[in-house]
Amino acid sequence: MLFRQLFDNVSSTYTYVIASRQGGEALIIDPVLDRVDQYIRLLDELDLKLVKAVDTHVHADHITGLGELRDRTKCITVMGRQASVDVVSIRVDDGDEIAIEGIALQTIYTPGHTDDSYSFLLADRVFTGDTLLIRGTGRTDFQHGDAYAQYDSLFNKLLKLPDDTLVFPAHDYKGETVSTIAEERAYNPRLQVDSADAYAEIMANLNLPNPKLMDVAVPANQAVGLHQDELVSRGLSLECHEAQSRLGAADMVLVDLRDTNERERDGIIPGSVHAPYGALAENVAHGGLLHVLAQTTGKRLVFYCAYGERSAMAVEAALQAGLANCCHIKGGIDAWKKTDGPLAN
Repeated sequence: MLFRQLFDNVSSTYTYVIASRQGGEALIIDPVLDRVDQYIRLLDELDLKLVKAVDTHVHADHITGLGELRDRTKCITVMGRQASVDVVSIRVDDGDEIAIEGIALQTIYTPGHTDDSYSFLLADRVFTGDTLLIRGTGRTDFQHGDAYAQYDSLFNKLLKLPDDTLVFPAHDYKGETVSTIAEERAYNPRLQVDSADAYAEIMANLNLPNPKLMDVAVPANQAVGLHQDELVSRGLSLECHEAQSRLGAADMVLVDLRDTNERERDGIIPGSVHAPYGALAENVAHGGLLHVLAQTTGKRLVFYCAYGERSAMAVEAALQAGLANCCHIKGGIDAWKKTDGPLAN
C-alpha cells in the first residue's frame, strides 16, 4: 500500500493520499485548497489516478480542495449524508464502504465535533477527522456540535477498535503525527472521564476562540458542487419531469453512472444501462460501450448519477470524445425521488 501523510502548516491540517500500488487508483482525505498543486505533483510522480476525494466533515479552518481536485482530475467527491454542502458526487452513511482499486474504507458516523463528522477505517488504521485528535478531541461548540454525541462517538465507536489501531487525525497543533487507540485511551486527558456528563463539562469550559477563517471557510466549503446551471443554458440538461415524460422513448438511452452499491440502495430508473463513472473514459472513447451505443443507434445518451455531479462531468467527457448527442438529468436520483419518479430495484 502507498500511504502519504501531508501537512498544511497554515491550518495544521493533515491530508492523506492512499493507493494500493504505484500506477494505480488513489483517494485523498481532507485536501486543502492551497495545497492542491502539491497533491497533483505527488500523484503525477507516483503515477496515480485520483479517483475519490473525501472530506471527514465541513471544515471551519481551511477551504477544502475537493472542488479544485474534481475540476482538475475528474475525481468523485465524497462526504457524509449529513454534510450541509450543495452537491457532492457521493454521500455516505454509517457502515458504507468507500472503495477504489485494492482499498476499501469503512465509514463510521462519529458526530460531535460537527453533526456531519465521519471517521474512516482502513485495516490497521483509522482516519478520525476532528473527532479524535492526538491527546485531544475536536471542539463541540459550533456547526451543530454536541459533546454528548461526541462522547458516544469516542467511547462507543472509536475506542472500541483494536488497541493497536493507528490513529491519524485531520489536525495536530503540537507536531504529533500518529497515535494508537490504546495510547489515546490511556493518555488523552479528555478521555479520562467516567461519564458523558463529565466529558460534556470539560468541553463546555474550553473557551476557545473561533477559527480565524471560519466565516470564510464554512460558506466556501458548503458550496463545492459543480454548477449544473451551465449545462441547462447549453441545452445539455433535462429536468426530472422532462425525463420522466420521455421514459421509454426510442430516441434516447438512460446511462446510470453510479456504483453497484448505490444502485442497490437507492434503486434505478427503469430501462437504464449501467456504465459506472470509474470506467467513463474508456466507455466514451472510440470502441467503448457508450461510444458504440451512441454511434450505432443514433440515440441520445442521457446520463444520471446520485446528485448530478458525475453526470455533468460525463456530459463534458462525452462531448470531448465527439458524442454530441448527450445530456444529463439535473440533480440525479436525489431529485428524481423528490419528484416521485418511478424506480426499479
